[in-house]
Amino acid sequence: MSKRTLYLIGILVTILIGTYFFWKLCCSSCCDTVQYNENIVQPANTKKEVDIKIATGNEFVVSDAVGDFNYSSSNNFDFNSSEATYLEPLSDGVRVGIDTLKTYFSENPNKYLNITGWYTSEEENKSAFPNLGIARANSIKNYLVSSGIPSNKINTLGALHDDMVLDKTTYRGPVSFGIKTVDETLQEKETEEMNALRDRIRNNPLVLHFNSGATSITLSETQRKKFADISTYLDKVTGATIKITGHTDNTGSGETNFLLGKKRTEFAKAYFTKNGIDATKIKTISRGPDDPIASNKTEAGRSKNRRTVITIN
Repeated sequence: MSKRTLYLIGILVTILIGTYFFWKLCCSSCCDTVQYNENIVQPANTKKEVDIKIATGNEFVVSDAVGDFNYSSSNNFDFNSSEATYLEPLSDGVRVGIDTLKTYFSENPNKYLNITGWYTSEEENKSAFPNLGIARANSIKNYLVSSGIPSNKINTLGALHDDMVLDKTTYRGPVSFGIKTVDETLQEKETEEMNALRDRIRNNPLVLHFNSGATSITLSETQRKKFADISTYLDKVTGATIKITGHTDNTGSGETNFLLGKKRTEFAKAYFTKNGIDATKIKTISRGPDDPIASNKTEAGRSKNRRTVITIN
């Protein structure tokens, strides 16, 4: 065999050996990688979908279904969450609407306005009213009264709306308005309702009980309801007034107790005035320890005597 033949055979063997090792070391590694990647289980997409809710925005709309009044503005009365007082400043559109409404009521004495304040079950009611909706309606009523619309032309209501969405910390326009026409029949019905309300308040007045030496309390839900009833009566009945009488137990001097009773009546009066009741409709008197309803010899009796009674004159 010639040297040339041996040389060619050597080259061929080298190529075959090189091909074998290339396949073994490289291609096999590549195949294993492909096999591995095919078996990888991709992690589930755990990223939650973000449910973007658009903030509620109710326009200021007041219309008379049986009259010719129809007014709207893109802005409205706004309230922060859990707050009963509307935010200032009011827009020009709202102010113009109230002025227009005032003129309409002066020209149509048989028209009345219903204000329905909205609230959600997640909000905290820190007001003097049974629910935050009525409190918001009352806040708006106070503004309307200050603008010249008589309080006896306004009804305040509350409605639960859990579908409202905050604009950061503010509810935009959580209130609705409606004009109603009162004929003679409805007028008579309202008079009967006010007479019944008067009798109910007189027979079951609002009574606030105080701890010894205390001059303020937090009203219960039942007391708030009575407060709202008294406020309604004062709004609706011309010339109506209330009397707030402060009582104490006999602990301490008479002079101290008369002063304590007076401070308790002032607390109750302030509770009404800060919620829109005219101070001229409220009369206060302190009886100190002079009119006990229970024995002052026991703590239970003294607790009953430390009271402030609010009723209609």
